[in-house]
This record gives sequence, structure tokens and C-alpha cells, in this order.
Amino acid sequence: MSTAGSGIKRVLLFGANGQLGWELQRHIPESVELRALSRAQADIAIQKQVDQAAEVFQPDLIINAAAYTAVDLAESESETAYAINRDGAVHCAEAARKHSARLIHVSTDFVFDGSQATPYQPDSIRHPLGVYGASKAAGEIEIVRILGSNALILRTAWVYSAHGKNFVKTMLRLMSERDSLGVVGDQIGSPTWAAGLAAAIWRACEQPEFNGIQHWTDAGVASWYDFAVAIQEEALALGLLQRSIPIQMIPASAYLTPARRPACAVLDKSISYAALGAAPHWRQALRQMLTDTDTDSD
Repeated sequence: MSTAGSGIKRVLLFGANGQLGWELQRHIPESVELRALSRAQADIAIQKQVDQAAEVFQPDLIINAAAYTAVDLAESESETAYAINRDGAVHCAEAARKHSARLIHVSTDFVFDGSQATPYQPDSIRHPLGVYGASKAAGEIEIVRILGSNALILRTAWVYSAHGKNFVKTMLRLMSERDSLGVVGDQIGSPTWAAGLAAAIWRACEQPEFNGIQHWTDAGVASWYDFAVAIQEEALALGLLQRSIPIQMIPASAYLTPARRPACAVLDKSISYAALGAAPHWRQALRQMLTDTDTDSD
């Protein structure tokens, strides 16, 4: 039975082992009773598993932080990407509808092609460049079809954490192993610490009227090159790296990948910032992540 009347929200989280799922569990509000499920415990691509989890727990809120995020691999594993990113979104939305629960679903800047010079608005037209973005866009469309505006679809970008595989941890490893690096300088976005994103989602949980498609990243913009330079500078200052190496800026054309990536997919967060409070600048968040958390090795 729902405990909404008692002031405690029963929250069912899918994607517990991902970067965001990990941070959501680390920052649980006292008012929340959380049931966090990994893919091994509940695969959102399998409707029966989602239905069973919701039936047992009877949530007031479902958070879908599960996703197929291997951007390049998605080009050759499109069925798996769509099964998780589209069909999984359908299963979460249908479970939310059945149990009169709210749904918070995490999406991505990759639903855009990155061709415009100004930040993308929540209602900007989707135009993904590859399978990953297309599968996430399809998931958004299905959620709106099933739940209308009674769900929060929160797009984010360039997420990193001390947990899991991400750009920050890869750069720290390469900077300790190599004598120089070349990093793409003509793709622009907004790095986002998963801990700040998790905190924003928990604040959104307290605002049931904050729904529809919204955007959240840390403030500011950067190229991957800018991000890498900042990672090295901050890590050196904190003693996480013992030496500085040269970092060259290279064009995306010099680092060919199976999937095309948006050149400039900056998201407009003004609505979310007004509702949930503004995020810090991405460099401040990076510094805090490197200062506060030991990076794990997974």
C-alpha cells in the first residue's frame, strides 16, 4: 500500500548500478523509502520484470535511470539499444500508469544533432544522429504517449561520477599512463556530475507539478579538450596525478568513431534552474567530485 499520506514516498529505482543510480542511493532524502534495482534484479527491457517489481513494491514514484549508453556499440547493437531505451521506457511508463505513480525518466542531449549555435530548449525538435540518440528519443515519445504530461523527462549530458566508466576516470588513467594526449576540441557540451544530477532529481520528487520534458546539466560549457585540461589541472592540485603531460586539441575528424556525435548540444536549463535551484559551474562540480570522493576502479 502507498505511504504517500504518511509523508514518506515509496520510490522504485531502475538502474541502481549505473553512475546516476549509485549517486541517487548515496543521497536518499529521509522522506523516501527506496527500492533500488540493478539490471540483474530487474531488466527494464523485460516487461514482466518491471511489472513484478512495481506490483511488489507499490511505488508512489518510479525513477528510470537505466539506459543503454554505449554510444558507439549501439550502432551494431541497435536491437538491444531500442529494447532498453525505448521498450524499457514503455514498460516503466505503463507500470507508472497502472499504479498511479509518477515517473521520472532520464534522457540525453543526444536526441539533438548539435547543429544549432544556441542552447536547445526542452521543446526543440529532436534530430538524433545515431542509434543511441534515436532510441532515447523514441523512449521520450513513448512516455509522452502513455503518460502525457504526468511524467518528468529530464535530459542531461556528459555525466560522470566516481563510480563506473566515464570520461573523467578515463582521462585520469590515461594521464598517468601516457606522455601526451590528443582530445577532441570541436564538440561542445556541459559536463555534469552525477551527484548534482541526483540531488536535482530528489528535489524534483518534492515538486509533483514539475513535469514534462526538462533539461538539467551543470552550468557552463566546454569542449572535451577544455574538460580534459581542467581534469589534469584539478587532479594535479589535489595530488591525484604526479606529473603534467601535454594535451593537444584535435578535431573530431581525427578521432573517428562508429557513431556521429553532436557538435554543440548545449541544453537550456533556465526552467529547471528556476524550479530546482541552479547547478554550480561544471568546473566547481568537477573539483568537488575529485576532492570529496575516491575514484573506484570499476
